[in-house]
Amino acid sequence: MTQENVLLDVRNLGVQFVVRKGGHRGKHPVVHAVNDVSFFVRNGETLGLVGESGCGKTTLGRSLLRLVNGDVKGEIRFEDTLLGSLNAREFREIRRNMQMIFQDPFSSLNPRLTIGQMLSEVLAVHKVVARDKIREKVYELLDIVGLNREYYNRYPHEFSGGQRQRVGIARALAVNPKFIICDEPVSALDVSIQSQIINLLKDLQHEFGLTYLFIAHDLSVVEYISDRVAVMYLGRIVEIAPAEELYSRPMHPYTRALMSAIPLPELDRKRQRILLKGDIPSPLDMPSGCSFHPRCPDAMERCRAIEPQLLPLKDNPEHFVSCLLYEERR
Repeated sequence: MTQENVLLDVRNLGVQFVVRKGGHRGKHPVVHAVNDVSFFVRNGETLGLVGESGCGKTTLGRSLLRLVNGDVKGEIRFEDTLLGSLNAREFREIRRNMQMIFQDPFSSLNPRLTIGQMLSEVLAVHKVVARDKIREKVYELLDIVGLNREYYNRYPHEFSGGQRQRVGIARALAVNPKFIICDEPVSALDVSIQSQIINLLKDLQHEFGLTYLFIAHDLSVVEYISDRVAVMYLGRIVEIAPAEELYSRPMHPYTRALMSAIPLPELDRKRQRILLKGDIPSPLDMPSGCSFHPRCPDAMERCRAIEPQLLPLKDNPEHFVSCLLYEERR
């Protein structure tokens, strides 16, 4: 896979959390939230990240911005800077180029501040514009995300969910970032509003040359907005491919199961559902070998012992799969 024009490069990322309660004889269980994850995001593209709830998507996104309290290992490189080598002050400077849009557009906003105060504070702290130009810049941000300038003095509780998410987008844009992590930005919104926010994000990407990591569980939304898609299961990425390739030719058994659940718009057409048996294993007690083998309909005996690597297919070096079924196609 060519890695030209890479903005973010992640190698062997792992995130663990120690459970302080329930330990036995001084030993505390460890939650393996993210396990040996590697991927990159090219400048100007959208990488979609999908998977079931609890698979580690949000933890992965937050770990890139040092927003988790767990034990983070691995290498995160933004442009030419290795983030793990930075102290707090140095990382604060990099954070101007790396922002996040949160899932809940209400709890992520300070209820005691007006929208104008909230955005003005961001501009002042990061010294984006001169103090006498802050109000003008806030008006400009409101225009960009499709909000009326009269909303400057209103509080978050006075807005709808879609309007609050537009405020969250304006806050992320305030410092002129290059890279934005969108953590399920439309999952809490009505379907009619979701399309408006998705189209706004696409328009902003085109206008400002933004790069997105788009985290979601709605496969239809991810297909629409993403250039490439990564599929995550139990803390690991099991497949990465260009969006069109992944949706037309899913290879990993887990990806195929996810795709089979997407509803078709034609009423007279039905997909053949692939129903997975059993529950997702606990991240406190990870299965040996392939983490998906307890639920995989195609599992072989060696899947219990061998952990597959995320490797490209011979016929498409942009398509990576972590599965022993495709060893002969490497």
